[in-house]
Amino acid sequence: MIGVLGDRLRILAITAGAANMYCGSCLRDNALARELLRQGHDVTLVPIYTPTRTDELNVSERRVLYGGVNVYLQQVMPFFRRTPRFIDRLFDSRPVMKLLSRLSVSTDPNRLADLTLSTLKGEDGFQHKEVARLVDGLQHLPRADVVLLPNSLMIGFARPLSAALKLPIAVTLQGEDLFLDGMPASERREAIRLIQERVPFVDGFLPVSEYYASYMGELLSIPPSKMAVVPLGINLEGFAERVEREGGPVAIGYFARVAPEKGLHNLVDAYRLLRKRKDLPPTRLEVAGYLGREHRLYLARLEKELAKDGLAGEYRYHGTLDRKSKIDFLRSIDVFSVPTDYVESKGISLLEAMAAGVPAVQPRHGTFTEVLEATGGGRLVRPGDTQELAEALADLVLDSRARRELGQHAAEGVRRHFTVERMARETAAVLAKLANREPLREKETLQAGVLSN
Repeated sequence: MIGVLGDRLRILAITAGAANMYCGSCLRDNALARELLRQGHDVTLVPIYTPTRTDELNVSERRVLYGGVNVYLQQVMPFFRRTPRFIDRLFDSRPVMKLLSRLSVSTDPNRLADLTLSTLKGEDGFQHKEVARLVDGLQHLPRADVVLLPNSLMIGFARPLSAALKLPIAVTLQGEDLFLDGMPASERREAIRLIQERVPFVDGFLPVSEYYASYMGELLSIPPSKMAVVPLGINLEGFAERVEREGGPVAIGYFARVAPEKGLHNLVDAYRLLRKRKDLPPTRLEVAGYLGREHRLYLARLEKELAKDGLAGEYRYHGTLDRKSKIDFLRSIDVFSVPTDYVESKGISLLEAMAAGVPAVQPRHGTFTEVLEATGGGRLVRPGDTQELAEALADLVLDSRARRELGQHAAEGVRRHFTVERMARETAAVLAKLANREPLREKETLQAGVLSN
């Protein structure tokens, strides 16, 4: 029997690459694997589609399985569903993968709906050759105790992997509802049906928040007995204690992917309202994060609105940031806000801002509520209410003492509840139960233990 904690686990984990984009799930998967390795477990992290891009040491395998070029070609051109391996191998070669990793790959659910449905069908989809090669490739890796899939959109692999490897299958739940909700209605319904059909082939699901356990459990008809909440944790390396800046404008910062669902337009509208007040000190709006080609016009429109109000000189877009630049950016701002339109399940950038000692103003929904209530590191406002968002931001702009106190709570709360060390220990505890074929308790909730300590 494998011990719940302390004994070494052998984990075979899959992570889905997103080409040149910093993907929150990729960052989380890599950070988890790296910490599990540090804690003495054996972890093999296998990228699919493309190599992964991370902002810390990448511990994934060099070889990419279920290669993105072949997956796409087999979806759109029936000829490639029958080609011999030597042809497919060309598209899985390192030069092709290196080129693909430099490109901006579309993540638009509308464009990828048919491919998503085929992937969910697993060995019965158009990519049946790639599924077989994925299984074969994993069989040649070191023997594992358990398989961990990155999200429910990969659940099509569960049945063939379980049959071939004879191992328990675990699936992380971390934000895939955003993709599902972006699909056309009929394709979304079919995707949910396909996922529900494959839930019996999964031994355990690991949602990253209480909210997400409840939401996805109902959406995908997952039995509570298969659920174990493991809250997100981040690597605190480099997040030194924040030194309060003296003088200069008060900086309101946004750090996330620049896309409509992330709500930058809400923050811009709130900032425009805020700057109509006459009682505020000088302020700035600082924005950073990945910008895909499909959202450049979106950002340009927001910048035009700021310019129309005479605020262009108070705004800067910093682009995509590596880890050091990200930490420097977060330490340079005074208030953080990513007022998403969708209900957030993860909130990695919120944890990172709070780790840097920055108070946050966030919508009262999803994981934001759980994190801010657990840490006391910010304020919650009604989702979609830009007037209330502007007022909450203005309150913190005017009150440097409140910013300091909330920032202290934020930094201390992340270090108490949301570290990568804790995420790895609790993940190992759940995976050890699955490896030992032990049942999870009725809707087992590790977070309750976290927040009470």
